[in-house]
Amino acid sequence: MIEILSSSALATVQDQGREGYLRYGVGTAGAMDRLALAVGNLLLGNPDDAAGIEIPMFPFRIRFLEDLSFAITGADCSARLGDRPVLPWWTVHAKQGDVLTIGVPTTGTRCYLSLAGGVDVPVVLGSRSTQLRGQFGGFNGRQLQKGDVVKAVGLAERVVPQDAVLAAGFGTVPPEYSLPAPLSLPAADAGETVVRVLPAAEYDCYEPESLEAFWRDGWKVTPQSDRYGYRLAGPTLVATHSIEKRSHGIVPGVIQVPHSGQPIIQLRDAQPSGGYPKIGTVIEADLWRLAQARIGTKIRFVQTTYAQAVTALEELDSYLVRVRNLVALFCPSRH
Repeated sequence: MIEILSSSALATVQDQGREGYLRYGVGTAGAMDRLALAVGNLLLGNPDDAAGIEIPMFPFRIRFLEDLSFAITGADCSARLGDRPVLPWWTVHAKQGDVLTIGVPTTGTRCYLSLAGGVDVPVVLGSRSTQLRGQFGGFNGRQLQKGDVVKAVGLAERVVPQDAVLAAGFGTVPPEYSLPAPLSLPAADAGETVVRVLPAAEYDCYEPESLEAFWRDGWKVTPQSDRYGYRLAGPTLVATHSIEKRSHGIVPGVIQVPHSGQPIIQLRDAQPSGGYPKIGTVIEADLWRLAQARIGTKIRFVQTTYAQAVTALEELDSYLVRVRNLVALFCPSRH
């Protein structure tokens, strides 16, 4: 068990998301950076669908109420367990009474705290993820608050390190150093996030100059961005004619263009339908990159094809297989 010591941390319990309920008006929710959460679970030997804690505001502090192993993945944060530095993308064993402090990230914007066994909250509609809009799932359907006590699943079986390897911990190389980064033309500036995009249904309804600007220019992530979506600022996208559409299904990654001409990228907490025209969709394999884009930084879109999107997803899956094999090498009992 752990106790939340931070106030207004905006942290939520998330797993890989709530699939199969869009038709009923229920969004996917789930971790914004699903890759980071997946790696945290692999390092600890958790089930693939185990839930962790998504942390978007810092510093974030917890107290361990029992001996418990954990891992921090996602944004590169400066973390300490008491006075001891904690490496990112690494397993660590905490003792009862230890206080973990996760500092402001040097890169990225969200980190994930995975606990041995996963966070123990009820499964609602097939997922432990927090659905903030509907106020269900996760920890009482809300953000974590100071004083909350969060339990871990299967605690008794996982808290005691079995040998020197487990006591020292082990980790893996973060995905940004293992997966080939998308390349943009012109080349992206330092701090820009590059993601691959498939043209969507209304792509051909925009002026050629607007389409050129869509791919050429960097799009600033505005302060009006959150788990529901990123509102972007940049050149005004102008349609060739008035586009009026009935509300239709949308998924995370879809880039819609409202009447202002400034795009919105729908994300994990987005509503499952909308009527704005769709100019593109960020591919599934790059949503983790998008999740780590900071407010005020720029996003660069790179046009891709369906075949290339499938290849990118296969590369991501291969990375996870390598992590799984690494864990099996160091800790055979976890797999």
